[in-house]
Amino acid sequence: MTTWNLEFLAERNGDGCQPRTDADYTAMRQIADGLDADVIAFQEAENIAAAQRVFDPARYTIVMEERAGAPSGTCGGEHKSQRVIRQAVGFAILKTIAFDRHADVTSLMLGNPQLRSGVDITLRAEGARPLRLLSIHLKSGCFAGDSAKACPILAEQIPALEAWVDAAAEAPVRFAVLGDWNRRLGVEGDRVWTEIDDSTPANADLRLADAGVGPKCDPRYDSFIDHIVLDRRAGADMLGFAETLYGDGTRHYSDHCPVSVTMAR
Repeated sequence: MTTWNLEFLAERNGDGCQPRTDADYTAMRQIADGLDADVIAFQEAENIAAAQRVFDPARYTIVMEERAGAPSGTCGGEHKSQRVIRQAVGFAILKTIAFDRHADVTSLMLGNPQLRSGVDITLRAEGARPLRLLSIHLKSGCFAGDSAKACPILAEQIPALEAWVDAAAEAPVRFAVLGDWNRRLGVEGDRVWTEIDDSTPANADLRLADAGVGPKCDPRYDSFIDHIVLDRRAGADMLGFAETLYGDGTRHYSDHCPVSVTMAR
């Protein structure tokens, strides 16, 4: 399974804060196909049509959060005249895999339509034990510590996330939370990681898939903010972790690279 922030993926060429061409979408689909993943949690897609430009609809079923969002204003930065588009969370799931769709985890929104909800599914692949997955995209801007302007909002999201984790830990199905946490959970003593990895209940003894590994996607960053976090049961089934880079690195199709884990069935 994989998580990939698609950076303002739009339905139409040229839209959003990362305007793209047909060639860009073609390259991103090739990357997605090369992942050979059973399921991909994704973030920052405008809608299902946008996601299907990257994840082949003949191969994948797309599910996305129901939150409409309230995008407004212009992008600023390199594309300051571009209009902001919806950034939504979802999954691309191989059509050969049965799954249950649960209610979106709207508690992560804190009543704010600009904050993302979580998408909650349970995979029921033939010949494999069930696996529950939550795709998230938490508030940006509080990557470490607690002094940044965004930190009070992230701090409010964490109890909502921990409540989901604790409830899932009490249930009989192993689980993982994957997505753009916008937080360097692997930094020693990180407050957010310490808060959620409390082993209460017992299956909330969590495993950070990228523990001890540094990212190679962008030389500016030495710690992941995209994470796959597994409960005690799923953590015992983890076989490996990998980051997928963009070829020779001269063209980044998103400001995040996909990260993946392989697991025993």
